[in-house]
Amino acid sequence: MKCPINKRVADSGQRTAIGFLLLFSIFNFQFSISEAQDTYAFVERDSTLYLDVWRPAQSRADKACVVAVFGGGFVAGERNNAYQQTIAKMLSDKGFTVVSIDYRLGLKDTAMVAKLSGLWHMQELFQYCIDIAVEDCAAAVAWVCANAEKLGVDTSKVVLTGSSAGAITVLQLDWCRANSLPQASALPNGWKPAAVVPYAGAIMSDGKPRWATPPAPTLLLHGTKDKIVAYKKFPAVLSYALYGAKTVFKRMQRQGYPCWIVRFEGIGHEVATWLPGSVDFFCGFVNQALAGRITTLDATMSDTRLVPTKWTNMTLKDLYAE
Repeated sequence: MKCPINKRVADSGQRTAIGFLLLFSIFNFQFSISEAQDTYAFVERDSTLYLDVWRPAQSRADKACVVAVFGGGFVAGERNNAYQQTIAKMLSDKGFTVVSIDYRLGLKDTAMVAKLSGLWHMQELFQYCIDIAVEDCAAAVAWVCANAEKLGVDTSKVVLTGSSAGAITVLQLDWCRANSLPQASALPNGWKPAAVVPYAGAIMSDGKPRWATPPAPTLLLHGTKDKIVAYKKFPAVLSYALYGAKTVFKRMQRQGYPCWIVRFEGIGHEVATWLPGSVDFFCGFVNQALAGRITTLDATMSDTRLVPTKWTNMTLKDLYAE
């Protein structure tokens, strides 16, 4: 039996990209199509990876920076798509220097997809996709830190945020860092994010996630009906799984680490693109984190623009189907 995710990856990537653009449009935001002030190469892989930098007209006094990671199911998406440009403009208007990064899309690696085809290799394939995205995100952060003076940022005040696959990437990166795993080895020695804000994120782990050292202050935002990035856990019956916001929050609580969770009852993957509708909430959390005032918050929220759509019932099989 073939795993649906391995069928005609290139075509599904195009459909996934179109689907995410439709998802962005349901909130009726005017997406900004503009150029970043600067584009830099930050690492050589099988091709050169780039990052875009948006500098604010008036920087925050603390010189905080946001590294933003796009979504697209590890098969689609771009650092300079309309959604990334929109959030970069919104956050730079709030005084942040914003860095939107490339990363390798594992499901476009046809050799690896062929090697790990089949249902029983699904976790391995997703682990591969997540690992290389984390490695690239770590390299981008290392570049930002090495060029902090040129960018005008404080390396101790770098915030990680992402949408969907990008949310998994930033949450996984901080988990790898806290556990001294090789995927995060490119990070500067002793570096830690000022905050992590994943919109529909998760952690891939063989067993429920644990942290050997404290994670960054984390704001988890997730729809309780999300079937693309599971709110609880996927696959539900295995220990080697993708653990969603509900489980991550419980595990952080158990270890006594400060964390906020915002749950959207009855909403699915729509939360992945809610940053434009929550920019003030985002900034409020970051301000609290930078001031060292994060404890624990468990909240249920709603937004009139965030309503169930076809994405509420969409599954991974639907997302990657032919």
